[in-house]
Amino acid sequence: MPGSGTAAPRRSLVALFGATFFELCGIFVFAPLMLFQLKARGLDSTAAGAFAALNWAGVLVATPFASTVVRALGTRRALLLSGVVPVVALAGIQASSQLGLWALLYAASGMAAALRWVLSESLVARLAPAAHRGRMMGLFSTMIGATFMVGPALLAALLARGWSAHQAGWMALLLTVLGLVMMFGIQAPELAAAAAGDAPDGAATPAPRPGLAQALQGTLAALRGMPVVMATGFVGGFFEAGLSGALPLWGLSLGWSQAAAALLVTVSGLGSTLAAAPAGELADRWSVEAMRRSCVAACLLGALLVPWVSLPGGAWLAWPLVVAWGAAGAALYTLSMVEIGHRHTGQGQGVALVDSTAVLVLAYTAGGMLAPAVTGLMIDWAPRFGLAAALAAVALVGFMRPGAPLAGARASP
Repeated sequence: MPGSGTAAPRRSLVALFGATFFELCGIFVFAPLMLFQLKARGLDSTAAGAFAALNWAGVLVATPFASTVVRALGTRRALLLSGVVPVVALAGIQASSQLGLWALLYAASGMAAALRWVLSESLVARLAPAAHRGRMMGLFSTMIGATFMVGPALLAALLARGWSAHQAGWMALLLTVLGLVMMFGIQAPELAAAAAGDAPDGAATPAPRPGLAQALQGTLAALRGMPVVMATGFVGGFFEAGLSGALPLWGLSLGWSQAAAALLVTVSGLGSTLAAAPAGELADRWSVEAMRRSCVAACLLGALLVPWVSLPGGAWLAWPLVVAWGAAGAALYTLSMVEIGHRHTGQGQGVALVDSTAVLVLAYTAGGMLAPAVTGLMIDWAPRFGLAAALAAVALVGFMRPGAPLAGARASP
């Protein structure tokens, strides 16, 4: 039947998009709820914030070992594990009042989030047609960005209707369960399979199961093999995810109200959400390298314009700058993932695809975690020029030149 060869990957992509959307919506409903409940139990903001950071700590700890889990369990079971753990974690937190158990479960949920993040990005890159890989990666990034808004908006609606925090928690759990159910519709290719020629009968076979040391070696090999892509991911994480934690501080340093300063985060998120899909679409048609440099140049130009915001009549400039930073950061991450997909979606490249995606996630996360601390320090040190200096220095990292030309926008089928 014509087109039947592409029907299964298309259905799997739809299921993967749906599973990720519902699970992340559940997570983003639950995360603020947990903070509300911690505050209600008497924890101060520092303790509650440290508690919330356990999720990110889980992501950082688990990401380098994603390929180890995939090799040990296989792609499909590893993917299902990444969906089961958040369901169990949220259910345990809902059913218990022990903060120690909450901490353990929330950290475990972060570790599962790392596996889901790496696997979902890898599978979109593998399942998408080569000629439209940028489009699929861009749409996937846009969908993920939408969950950042849909989850909190749903929570606000539930609380406005009189739901208690505990009742809204069950809705969050229901959404993660729905995401898990949709995972069963994903026909995941075996990313841990060796090349077909390695098997006596020519069939693909699972690759040997390495220990943790070998997994770290694979992560380091991915870092050495694609330093430009990883530097780009770092810059993207700094400007997209990280600045969201620093923009309110910048607004306050300009003398703005808390409401106006907080609105900068929303505007940055809008830029991120709107940019990913067009960036992916253009990556199917233009040079990935040229687009990468254009996005980095936009980050650098915006950094150099920061001092003008504090001049009389210059406050309006903050809004387009914030939109541009969010858009450029999202585009840089999408372009990095497209490049990884072009390089590592051939036969026997599954483990390399997972390892490279894991290193990109680490680079992006590192940029996101570093940005609030560095920019906050620089704003205190030099209110007018500190932020500009910090952003410009990070943008310059993105101008790292590749040792060899990056792949073009299209890959051979």
